[in-house]
Amino acid sequence: MQIFTVSFFGHRHLSDTFSIESQLEPILRDLINTKEYVEFLVGRDGEFDQLVSSAIRRAKESCAYGNVSHILVLPYERADYRNNRESYEAYYDEIEICHEAAAAHPKAAIFVRNKCMIDRSDFVISAIEQEMGGAFKAVRYAEKLGKQVINLVAM
Repeated sequence: MQIFTVSFFGHRHLSDTFSIESQLEPILRDLINTKEYVEFLVGRDGEFDQLVSSAIRRAKESCAYGNVSHILVLPYERADYRNNRESYEAYYDEIEICHEAAAAHPKAAIFVRNKCMIDRSDFVISAIEQEMGGAFKAVRYAEKLGKQVINLVAM
């Protein structure tokens, strides 16, 4: 089976979520309809991550035929996850703890997790409004590796 992996990176706070979401949904539907199997790797660290997860769930319900996996990738086991495991497991298809990030210094853990997500991705979808922050650094890393990157803000 050919697995196509997509990861998502965006700023914690965004100025125009409606525009970003309206651009994201057709991209998700196209990926689901044209790829044999799609893994969507997401975080849970801000507004963009929540928007993406909601859009993935809607796209899965409307056009997927068992060829999609919605995967939460955590940098380490967080207390919120430990205390609400059933809720997380009901929302996501899989939950992964990034072992490299869990072993890293806590201040570096999210960037290490982001790099691991990018390393296994074929495609990166972003919402970058500023040339600063962790999402910006993650996208620059993806570009350096030659990954296909789309910025929903710059469209």
